[in-house]
Amino acid sequence: MNRRRLLGAGLAVLLGPAAARAQMPAYTWDDGSVPFVVTPMEVVSRMLQLAEVGPGDTVIDLGSGDGRIVIEAARRGARGLGLELDKSLVAAAAENARAAGVADRARFEAMDLFTADLSAATVVTIYLLPELNAKLLPKLLALRPGTRIVSHDAGIGDWPFDERLELRVPDKPVGDGFSRVELWVVPARVAGNWSLELPEHGGRWTLRIAQRYQLLDVEVAATGGRDFVVPGVRLRGAELSLVTNGIVGRRAWRNVFTGTVQGERITGELRASDGNETRTFAFTAVR
Repeated sequence: MNRRRLLGAGLAVLLGPAAARAQMPAYTWDDGSVPFVVTPMEVVSRMLQLAEVGPGDTVIDLGSGDGRIVIEAARRGARGLGLELDKSLVAAAAENARAAGVADRARFEAMDLFTADLSAATVVTIYLLPELNAKLLPKLLALRPGTRIVSHDAGIGDWPFDERLELRVPDKPVGDGFSRVELWVVPARVAGNWSLELPEHGGRWTLRIAQRYQLLDVEVAATGGRDFVVPGVRLRGAELSLVTNGIVGRRAWRNVFTGTVQGERITGELRASDGNETRTFAFTAVR
């Protein structure tokens, strides 16, 4: 059997006694249903670790099978929802959650992934074909900035991952015994022209930001400064950090902006140092 048919569109996972059951269909693909594939518990654990799942999180698993990922998330104190088209797998997952003692924090619904409301999620887990991940890309990018998305063995279109983990998994039922786990953090939308006022340090600052997912290209200018370069910039969810080096008031300063994006505003702190003196300023940038 080829990998396409083995992995299917709604890759499920097996847990405990359910693993001994015959191959049951998950999502349909092409002209028929496909078998699901067991996700080894080591991979489940690494997925949740990479997403830093814990109390206060809401985990939504797309193609949840018998519920292994949701149940393990519930064991870590999170609340979880598994979405699965196969009603028999939904029933099996609910039974597994009861047996694990986490039925109050783990629930399962028979639902299509592409029409489901994911807005409550702080973490989304997926084990799907690359084509389906690519189809989900707009829906995932529309989630709240800071939402973590973790995928097993497939990217999400052309969206570059934030973190990647590769591990050897001897009991993996398909492939070469290796798994790849990747993490994305939904970025805030920061493209555009921003301005902020720092009368005591450079006057009026402008930030011109071009954005491709979490990757930014930034130009910085200030009325009381010149020759700015931007050696470092990072956007992780709604948290933006930006380093600029340049002349302000006839002195060379290293300026480190850290802020939180809230719609049309960025609020945060600037720490400026010339090597001898350090200054700290609160700022609010508007677009």
